[in-house]
Formats: sequence, structure tokens, C-alpha cells
Amino acid sequence: MTIISRPLAPTHHSLPEIFLQVPRLTLAKRRWRGLADDGREFGFELDAPLSPGIAIFQNDLARYTIAQIPEPVLTVSLDLAPSAAAGIGWAIGNLHLELSAEPTQLVAADEPAVRQLLERLKIPFLATNAVFRPGRFARGPQPSSELGPSHRH
Repeated sequence: MTIISRPLAPTHHSLPEIFLQVPRLTLAKRRWRGLADDGREFGFELDAPLSPGIAIFQNDLARYTIAQIPEPVLTVSLDLAPSAAAGIGWAIGNLHLELSAEPTQLVAADEPAVRQLLERLKIPFLATNAVFRPGRFARGPQPSSELGPSHRH
């Protein structure tokens, strides 16, 4: 097993990329284990949690990159009522649950409390699977390069 203590920089982008697919809640941890798509095992003892798209290891044959696994989410389109975003965000936040505010939609983890809230308020939503990155509204739009590898399987 290879032990990782920090992200790898710089990397050789010409090497093939092998993904280590990780659930969001595991990525928030500093100590955990993971298995890359090719079967290589990694142990993590980190000073800070990792983000999707970060390279963690490289050898002569490939570079290993973190990919966040999609999870069940609920999306609320803001196309019809963008002014409702603040109220919906406040209501979900008042449940002490995480939220991602994007230019055209709000995204929350598919939790029973969020479903019940949206149904009670008669707010249409779509249940789907996606990479959930809560709190992005506080950091602004994310570069598309950061999102690329996290959507692959």
C-alpha cells in the first residue's frame, strides 16, 4: 500500500490517468484508505482533505487522480424564479444541511428532510445522481478543469 500525505505537484499530464473514485464524505476526512481503478491500494494520512481532480501519485506508467463519486441529489431549477433561491437556500440551511448554489439551480443531497421541505413548500425538484460539491456559492464559479475528472467513471 502506498501512503499519501499530500497532493502531488507537479505532474506529467502526458501520462495516462488512473482514477481513485471516492465518496464525498470520505474526501472530507484526513485518514482513510482507497483503491484505484487499476487495483492499487492507497492509504491517506493528510494534513487537509483532498479535492476532486487532484493528482496523488505518479509512476513511469500513469498518474493517479482523485475522482468524486456521483451521489443522489435533488436539484431545484431557478429558471422560473431566480429570486426564490435565497428563500429556498435559507430553508435548507435552516435544516443544517449542505447546499450548492449554481447559476441555474440549487443542489442538495437527497435527504428525506429536504424532500419533505420541498414538497411542503410545493417547490418542484428533480432527483438525480451527480457529483455534489456543497458550499460552492461561497467561493463563486469553479473552473471547468476542476470539474472534469470528477465526472468520469
